[in-house]
Amino acid sequence: MKLEGNVIAHRGVHNNQDIPENSLLAFQKALQKQIPIELDVQLTKDHVLVVFHDYSLFRMTGKKAYLQDLTYRELQELNLLETNEKIPRLRDVLHLINNQVLLDIEVKNTHRFSDVCTELKKELSSYHHFVLKSFHPMLVKRLKKEFPNIEIGFLINDHYSNFLYDKFMTSKSILRYLKPDFIAVSKKLLKKKKIKNFAKDYQTMVWTIDSKDEMEEDDFVYICNHL
Repeated sequence: MKLEGNVIAHRGVHNNQDIPENSLLAFQKALQKQIPIELDVQLTKDHVLVVFHDYSLFRMTGKKAYLQDLTYRELQELNLLETNEKIPRLRDVLHLINNQVLLDIEVKNTHRFSDVCTELKKELSSYHHFVLKSFHPMLVKRLKKEFPNIEIGFLINDHYSNFLYDKFMTSKSILRYLKPDFIAVSKKLLKKKKIKNFAKDYQTMVWTIDSKDEMEEDDFVYICNHL
């Protein structure tokens, strides 16, 4: 993962006022600062890859619906927060960034693995400056198969609802099975000894950082909200 420095802009450089997260404007601001960008992708009803974090549209657009239930044309009728920004397609972001900074792409878990991978391969076929990651182990495994020359990461959360599932998802066994090129962990997990031990063996991203005071290790890559 080639980075100048160890900071990535979480969903672009945004404030969720006049610059919404995961908007072309937020990505343009990050590009102006020459900062790598973290973003989220998922599929619309008509199989268009768009950049949006939540499964529900409500928080960012006010519409009570799920993104995957709407077509791209229907999404274009919505604005992000109180701005004129729209939900962008991944191809629009790729065109804007044009390999100038690294894109750290989280592939959202919508149980449409085959469709997502098919569209990702189409969109990213002529692009090279990116990494992919996911929370879902089987999607990580699929991405490693589909993108053998790209670094693939495993996201590790800090609040699984089931204790046994939590133990499994933060175990050495799952990492040995997935063989990720890097891990991305919640900053809260850095307090756990086993996660610190994982960080010795894997390049580690830490999310989400709100201030420089939270940046403790020079070897980590920090996904930051405020830049």
